[in-house]
Amino acid sequence: MLLRAIPIAVALAAGVVLPSCGGGDTPESELPSAPESMRVTSPAFDEGQTIPKRFTCDGEEVSPPLAFGDVPPRARELALVVEDPDADRFVHWSVLRIPPDTALISEGGVPKGSIETENSFGDRGWGGPCPPEDDNPHRYVFALYALARPLGLDEDASVDDVRTAIGDAAIARGRLTAEYGR
Repeated sequence: MLLRAIPIAVALAAGVVLPSCGGGDTPESELPSAPESMRVTSPAFDEGQTIPKRFTCDGEEVSPPLAFGDVPPRARELALVVEDPDADRFVHWSVLRIPPDTALISEGGVPKGSIETENSFGDRGWGGPCPPEDDNPHRYVFALYALARPLGLDEDASVDDVRTAIGDAAIARGRLTAEYGR
């Protein structure tokens, strides 16, 4: 009897936890690779540090400020993908059509002319970190890509379409990784 109850308890627990992650897609592949030659930093947190509550589901859930450097001169546009590799690559933010001369994304904003595609919550725009309570802190990877050509995607692009297009056009990448736990 106890052996049959364990799978049921696991299934019930999964049913409670999984829907809270959102209704959008999670990607089938890892972030595209490219030479690691760009810098991504944030004035709000350092590499490997905790993302302040303000930028999470426990705070105001505003997107954090980000700074970029060492963008290759031949880049035609930039793309940013933020994912949680500890939750099946759950996508928290995708920003495309970022002008290549962009050095800073302001808190709560996106550069003029950029577009935000759907995240794994099923929304467009920033979806702040919101790991299950009592989980170990999750990692959040802010991956910036320099692209050899415009991607040609619109706001309705899927998370996999974004990854595929970036993989086909990426000439450089920079990453910032931070964490958050509840």
